[in-house]
Amino acid sequence: MPQLDPAVYKVAWIAPLEIEALAAWHIMDQQHEGRFALGPGDDYVYRAGNMCGHNVIIATLPAGQEYGTGSAAALASQVKKFFPNLWFGLLVGVAAGLPDLSKTPPRDIRLGDVLVAFPEKEAAGLVAYDLGKETPVDGFKLLQSGHILATTEPIVGSAISSLKWFAPNESHHFSRYYEAIKDKEHIGGTFGDPGQDQDKLYETVGGGGERLLERPLRPAPKRTRVWYGPIGSGEKLMKNAAKRDELRDKYNLIGLEMEAAGTMNRIPVGVIRGVCDYGDEHKNKAWQPYAAAMAAAYAKAVLAQIGPKSKTSDAAASTTGQTNTVNQPPTYHSIFNGRGIQNSGSGNFSVGGSMNIN
Repeated sequence: MPQLDPAVYKVAWIAPLEIEALAAWHIMDQQHEGRFALGPGDDYVYRAGNMCGHNVIIATLPAGQEYGTGSAAALASQVKKFFPNLWFGLLVGVAAGLPDLSKTPPRDIRLGDVLVAFPEKEAAGLVAYDLGKETPVDGFKLLQSGHILATTEPIVGSAISSLKWFAPNESHHFSRYYEAIKDKEHIGGTFGDPGQDQDKLYETVGGGGERLLERPLRPAPKRTRVWYGPIGSGEKLMKNAAKRDELRDKYNLIGLEMEAAGTMNRIPVGVIRGVCDYGDEHKNKAWQPYAAAMAAAYAKAVLAQIGPKSKTSDAAASTTGQTNTVNQPPTYHSIFNGRGIQNSGSGNFSVGGSMNIN
């Protein structure tokens, strides 16, 4: 088996769950066949490939390891040490979505939508909601007001902003990536859409009860929405609707997850999550594959905005140059000139025909 060189991999794709890592693996343009040389003190095995011209490693937690911020911190620390030339990282996977239909306009987050951690006014893009101190006067106070100390690389934020220009229709820029992997198989089935009719949202009512909300089906071209805003990161799996709503309203959160707070100060990642549940007692794993695939598709669209300075040689990724080529859609770029958007094939955004943003 060929030996892979850690020095040529510059993007870390962290996918804590196995289904998240499988979505990342299938969405690669080229899958690098080989392994990294490991020794005592190396606790993780990495997959590698090429995506949008970038050599990318996939890091995931071993089966049976407890999930949460601590495990994510350990994984990120070893990734940073093992790959000496990392440029930036992406944390890509699933999360609980936090709809708020009382807002104007309604925050109608649905299963399979994509959540992107993004600063909003005075709010941080990522809120460590259970990291802080309890005081007799003020009660529980978030550490650093909930702000994660490290921030992602500016280039990742710029790439996300480039896609955000097209909200609420940015799914046109990544839906083809999902289509390329939706029928790929994993041990539980495929990455296919369970169907909008299976998306059930309950709201809490007085006395601890709940009521099923009726929401119209979205038309097929608008099946997937991307939501930008603060994402809460904590150590506990959320299955409590009342606590979920309390956190949502207190910090204006769009979602909840369990790894970003542990990862961020080791590798400043961009946080991209697919909605697989609503953080209540109805939580199950049925939507995880589809949500993981949609998050992976959006993350690939982010990478597509970041053109490498020189074309990455797949042969350089291993000593023997063995690769497996998959999922290679055409490159493109969109021109926004005040009149509309058209595809033209180069991979950059051009504003008014004069400024390129990658």
